[in-house]
Amino acid sequence: MELLEHFIGIVGGFLSPILVVGLLSAGAFLTIRLGFIQLRRLGHGFAVTTGKYDDDSTPGDVSHFQALTTALSATVGTGNIAGVALAIHWGGPGALFWMWVTALLGMATKYSEVTLAQHYRINMDGAAKWEGSVAGGPMYYIEKGIKDVFGWNWKPVAMFFAFMLMITSFFTGNAIQSNTIATQVADNFGIDTWITGLVTAAIVGSVIIGGISRIGRVTGILAPVMAAIYVTAALVVLVLNFQEVIPAFGTIVSEAFNPTAGVAGTGMGVFLFTLQYGVQRGLFSNEAGQGSAPIAHSAAKTDEPVSEGVVALLEPFIDTIVICTMTGLVIVSTGVFEAKVPTTIDLNDGNISFVQYDADGMHQGADEPATITVTQGVPTTDNGSLFAYYDISVDGFFTDQAQTVPFSGTIFMDHSERGPHAISEDGTEYEVLYGDAARNSSPLTTLGFEQGLEPIGLGWLGKWVVLACVFLFAVSTAISWSYYGDRCANYLFGKKAILPFKFVFLIFHFLGAVVAVTTIWDLGDIALSLVTLPNVISLILLSGLLKKITDSYFERKPWESEGHV
Repeated sequence: MELLEHFIGIVGGFLSPILVVGLLSAGAFLTIRLGFIQLRRLGHGFAVTTGKYDDDSTPGDVSHFQALTTALSATVGTGNIAGVALAIHWGGPGALFWMWVTALLGMATKYSEVTLAQHYRINMDGAAKWEGSVAGGPMYYIEKGIKDVFGWNWKPVAMFFAFMLMITSFFTGNAIQSNTIATQVADNFGIDTWITGLVTAAIVGSVIIGGISRIGRVTGILAPVMAAIYVTAALVVLVLNFQEVIPAFGTIVSEAFNPTAGVAGTGMGVFLFTLQYGVQRGLFSNEAGQGSAPIAHSAAKTDEPVSEGVVALLEPFIDTIVICTMTGLVIVSTGVFEAKVPTTIDLNDGNISFVQYDADGMHQGADEPATITVTQGVPTTDNGSLFAYYDISVDGFFTDQAQTVPFSGTIFMDHSERGPHAISEDGTEYEVLYGDAARNSSPLTTLGFEQGLEPIGLGWLGKWVVLACVFLFAVSTAISWSYYGDRCANYLFGKKAILPFKFVFLIFHFLGAVVAVTTIWDLGDIALSLVTLPNVISLILLSGLLKKITDSYFERKPWESEGHV
């Protein structure tokens, strides 16, 4: 297992910078080639989404709005809660600025891949309703588009894309989501993960078995509701802290170019580190260029590919510019990103590590010592490493939650059956100690909501808001990713593979809830990187055709002459 994790780390480290550069370059190229379409046609995208131009007689399975909400249900997920917090924790507040930049460029990329997917989608004649009447996605324009324009046989590339995205649907879009829900429920209510896994698998199964039509109806309700709950709660926090909102924007912008050291002390203060985390989290949040969302948008009822493309460019705007910004402003305006707060530290917690800091405050991983000597709460180690929680040092330990009794004794980092534990000078054993520690991921966002709502006595509600949204976001993501996967299965193996795929998908959903999925998550990320690269290359190669389709649509203005698109 260690060898596999090491290999995954090497591959992931190699692919990550290539992916970031590729996606940003493609977004910039398409933005210029299409004349900043994400700004010029944003209003038209909103108009089409309202349904004023819908025509039920056109081919497809769902409305423009339902296609958007299905894609948003997959895109708006735990990354909007945890991903933003991760970016700010490691890259500082300035990372949010670079998330905005990636969203702006990503709008052009999303428009491009969805328009081409609609242009090359196929009709599934004779298919049952639950199988869907159309199918589309990058695999079709990689195969057919490249052949039409260049005469090249890229079907093997298209098959590779479809296979890797199908694998990703089992892992990142499914098992990770069920694991997130199950661990949150277990932590808060003590319910066994297998019980939660069965419940969520049943919920997801009852929706996806009905195909894209049922998925569209469910996400058409679920996506707006979950976004409304989250954004409303965030707006309440920002109104209560209104005097800090403008300074928060100022901090975000200034630290995007001139980051300063803070509680994380890792990359804060290093521009490239801030840029890297902002770009990475932004790209993986809005999924522009990954090739997943075009599959959902291909199901829209329309005979004008561009009409769905302008709907799709709204996704990065809603996902990153709106929802991720809400998360970021809550975290920055409340100041929780640079706070250490009272924490119950289970010595067996997986978030414990050991670090060292250099003269510039840069975080470096350190070897774990066998023992830690603690004198009146202050820890020291033989190798100079620091006990850390979420990779941020813990400066003092106490035996009581109120932190009135400093711990003195030895902490043994024992990984045998006994496990890590502490023994005080009087011989008392402890597996749990207390101290001030930083937060990261969803706990950091939770802390922001708790402290932000505290002025009106609703600090306790912050945890429930985040918990409810994690549940809704994760379930909706799994529902939408099932459709992405079954379209890939259909492309590779035909209609006969759709039902077996759905059953395997539900099995992975259950397994994700009960099995540790760190390695699975990493594998999913690598698979997603591998599908993104051929997709981005194809978009650039087909940009000439894309421009012709775009120019034709806006010259003809079919929404005026026919009253529908």
